Amino acid sequence: MAPRKRKEDIFEQDPNRILDRSLEEVMHNSIIPYAEYVIMERALPRVEDGLKPVQRRILYTMYELGITPDKPHRKSARIVGDTLGKYHPHGDTSVYDAMVRMAQDFTMRAMLIDGHGNFGSMDGDSAAAMRYTEARLTPLAMEMLRDIEKDTVPFSLNFDDTLKEPDVLPGRFPNILVNGAYGIAVGVATNIPPHNLGEIIDAVIAQMEEPDIPLKKLMEYVPGPDFPTRGIIIGQDGIKEAYETGKGKMVVRAKVEIENLSGGKKQLVITEIPYQINKASMLEKILKLRETKKGILTGISDIRDESDRDGIRAVIELKRDADEEKILNYLYKYSDLQVSYGINMVVIADGKPQQLGLKAILDYYIKHQKDVVRKRTQFDLDKAKAREHILEGLMLAIQNIDKVISIIRSSRNPKEARERLMEEFGFTEVQAQAILDMRLQKLTNLEIKSLENEYKAIQKLIKELTAILESEAQLIKVIKKELLEIKKNYADDRRTKIIADSVDSEIKEDDFIFIEDIIITLTHNQDIKRVPIKSFNRSSRDVEAVETREMDYIEFLVESSTGQKILFFTDQGNCYCLNGNEIPEGKWKDKGVPISSLLNGFGRTEKVVAVIPIIEFSDKQFVQFYTEGGMIKKTALSEYDVKKSKIKACGLREDDRVIGAELCSEEKDILLITLRGMSIRFHGSEVNPMGRSAIGVKAIQLKSDDRVLAAHEIDDEGEIVVLTDRGYAKRTLASDYQVQGRGGIGFKTITFTRNRSNGGVLINSFYVKDPIEIIIQQKDGTVTRFNTESLEIQKRDDKGQDIVPAILGNDIIASYRNYNEA
Repeated sequence: MAPRKRKEDIFEQDPNRILDRSLEEVMHNSIIPYAEYVIMERALPRVEDGLKPVQRRILYTMYELGITPDKPHRKSARIVGDTLGKYHPHGDTSVYDAMVRMAQDFTMRAMLIDGHGNFGSMDGDSAAAMRYTEARLTPLAMEMLRDIEKDTVPFSLNFDDTLKEPDVLPGRFPNILVNGAYGIAVGVATNIPPHNLGEIIDAVIAQMEEPDIPLKKLMEYVPGPDFPTRGIIIGQDGIKEAYETGKGKMVVRAKVEIENLSGGKKQLVITEIPYQINKASMLEKILKLRETKKGILTGISDIRDESDRDGIRAVIELKRDADEEKILNYLYKYSDLQVSYGINMVVIADGKPQQLGLKAILDYYIKHQKDVVRKRTQFDLDKAKAREHILEGLMLAIQNIDKVISIIRSSRNPKEARERLMEEFGFTEVQAQAILDMRLQKLTNLEIKSLENEYKAIQKLIKELTAILESEAQLIKVIKKELLEIKKNYADDRRTKIIADSVDSEIKEDDFIFIEDIIITLTHNQDIKRVPIKSFNRSSRDVEAVETREMDYIEFLVESSTGQKILFFTDQGNCYCLNGNEIPEGKWKDKGVPISSLLNGFGRTEKVVAVIPIIEFSDKQFVQFYTEGGMIKKTALSEYDVKKSKIKACGLREDDRVIGAELCSEEKDILLITLRGMSIRFHGSEVNPMGRSAIGVKAIQLKSDDRVLAAHEIDDEGEIVVLTDRGYAKRTLASDYQVQGRGGIGFKTITFTRNRSNGGVLINSFYVKDPIEIIIQQKDGTVTRFNTESLEIQKRDDKGQDIVPAILGNDIIASYRNYNEA
């Protein structure tokens, strides 16, 4: 073998190998191409399918290997090896890490790879080696690849020009927004948060149907990101800015609950953490804060992680005298319990990196889907026309079968037979070959009929496919139908809550966000206050407070928080809204303030009939109204998410009024009880949702002198307690009230005697599952208390038992539950 030349010898023979170039030229010729490669081929996703090249190559490799959801898992090492050898000539670690991320349920909102084995954890644990783990595609990943074999996307040669790989996947759902993306290139970076699949699909459909839809309306479908690790987003200003410009910032907070322990101790329980936060590091940082900051954090006695396969549960145990609210707000400020999440939606669009807002991303996705469906339709149309052409030849041959057979038998070889058939009948070469390939069984009557049916079906298919290609509306209809199928099969409920307008999205150094649990009370005289849970639990709620202030009493006692919105529904069909922190704070025995001083437009004769705290204005929850005149109406809760202080909640007929409202479920029955002792029970599913201003439908048929006294959603586990004006009470099992059809006259809930000794009308009705104390007031001011447990169980139409002697016209004028004993 000839000796290898030294570098010195080479340079002496060819001194031009040493080049003299300026730094600017070297940078341009070397760094710029490198930066372009990193941007386009490694770090940034394409807007159409939301995948980086390595992710796309992994999914396509698995598809080629047939590792589909209906097949067993295959070793990760096999998948990584094939990806490297065929399409991605880089390190195996980079490929395996990308594959692992697509299999992590705490990273991906909709997983694309179904992993079997250890694929890492929220605590920063890395996945097991690829020789130990196994994987296969998920059903949603198949939606990313669906129709790829129908020439729907362009293909390019791989790195060694031996195979072809897709430049982009069909992406039958908007993966770029559903799973988001994170990547750092040279000079640019991207950080797109994940979103809810169902919400994004709704937004795509809305934008297809209304291309100029304003962003504000689009955000009704997509209020913000939806993280796989749940958590709470504070405010929507940063989200709106990101959706407008492609760049913004929002605050994401962990979900923390305060639990009471024995001995007066309390603990903070973390059940949800911000996205991409390492749980173990977060708890370690809190531990270091306790040791270094000291001060208020000395109230922390122990920190432990009790998480298991059922979910996250990290516990911060506090000392007996610690102020849990101040500690929690301190941790929000200085630890990863609350973080700032930067949105930077940079993607590859039109062959270059671009920062796009929500509407622009959806536009690119819709354009891609139209292109995919057009190409798929054209592929299917070409295939159908080719089959139609062959069927026409086969059917003509069958009609002249004797002559066809004669030509074939008399021909020396297939080539001669094909040419003679083409000459005799005008067949094309394809048709003639199909006739020669036809089996004799095709000559049976059944097979001939089958060919005719197939021909009709092919013609119908060709007509449908042609209509799609010729009509933009038909094309959109197809895309919409397929998107809705994906939503139906794979979408789930939103996980991340968004607290809109509760606090600024920017947390200043001296800010402490204070949200506490409260008790809201509203009295019969319409005085309202909020009492902190801590103060409420310590209060001595003696009954004497009930008998003061002109026989006023608590009519509503509701648990809520200062961060929630509170809806107030009135007998005149109006709805008012307050934030929990807008209600003045007081002690348990304080009178409170008139609610009219807090609610703009609250009428003098108006009376609150329902107080409902709201966590989220969902269109899957409903508010159900009951009126004195026997009407019932159900409306989606989302219709009451308005900024006005007063809106119309329920339409009313003349001389009618609302007597109650509640959040409802179609799974429960509804019970109405009237003044004259009638009742009706029917299924909640008999009431269909209506608009806010609708009057509703008839719930019960009333006599002219009767009206609805009370109405409740019930089940068979509860009891119904009624009280008459003569001091009689009756307790009946809810199961004794049989179900009827809505709108009937109902059955008796009590039998009044002929001489009215047990009363003539009902004063009140209570639906209870646990014993409660009821307070009765008579005309002369006498106050009597009794526990519902003291009543014997009677039949539905029994007469009741004497509780209070009401003689000489000293009738009952009021009765109510004693919340002071709660």
